[in-house]
Amino acid sequence: MALTDPDKMSFLEHLDELRVRLVRSAIALAVGFAVSWNFHEQIFHLLTQPLRAHDPNVKFIYTGPSEALVLYMKMSFFAGIFIAAPFLLYQVWAFIAPGLYKHEKAYAIPFIVMGSFFFIAGAAFGHAYLFPITFGFLGQFGGQDMQFLPKIDEYWSFYSWFLLGLGVVFQLPVLIFVMARIGLVTAGFLLRQIKWAVLGSFVVAAILTPTPDMVTQTLLALPMIGLYLLGVLVAWLFGKPRRRDAPEGVSA
Repeated sequence: MALTDPDKMSFLEHLDELRVRLVRSAIALAVGFAVSWNFHEQIFHLLTQPLRAHDPNVKFIYTGPSEALVLYMKMSFFAGIFIAAPFLLYQVWAFIAPGLYKHEKAYAIPFIVMGSFFFIAGAAFGHAYLFPITFGFLGQFGGQDMQFLPKIDEYWSFYSWFLLGLGVVFQLPVLIFVMARIGLVTAGFLLRQIKWAVLGSFVVAAILTPTPDMVTQTLLALPMIGLYLLGVLVAWLFGKPRRRDAPEGVSA
């Protein structure tokens, strides 16, 4: 389906374009799910590895007859999101691109490549680093009088939403790159907002962290602050002068 010239699109045509982007994204997710389903047992072992790293002999339990099947489907869909990530990011870019100048639309490839990389990197950070530490910290409170028998759907809810949140949070340098290239923010402006970035990092960490302890929250907040500083460096290296239509106060 060919889309209408963006410069001549009405409100309803913008809604129709959004519908097309969403349908294409849904198809990409379905393809990612189909590919992942062929490896659902391997995916299960991979995604439960953070807990096994703390307790190699752990056994998961489920209480409903269809729970294992539904779990495999959820895990396959989750893996499919990462398979489809480049195409999904392209759909996001294609929808917002009509609001950019012609030369700014050339940033599509960096946006898609960097966005995919940081999305996967965020999930990998949580999987390989933050979750094992979290489980190790929580596991020390069980003692000898309690046996840990994790329910698989509770573990999955605990794990999946946190990793998706990390993948989104790790898009910060990509967002700053795009905004700096089109002249909406500068390195100087970002440095002046560093105190708010630190505060925001701890707030987001408190929301995303699956435990209320400050240790885990700090372990998440510090990399987020590092991502912000990386964004400052990106803005300094690749930024352009502020656009005339940028918000007031967003300047060098």
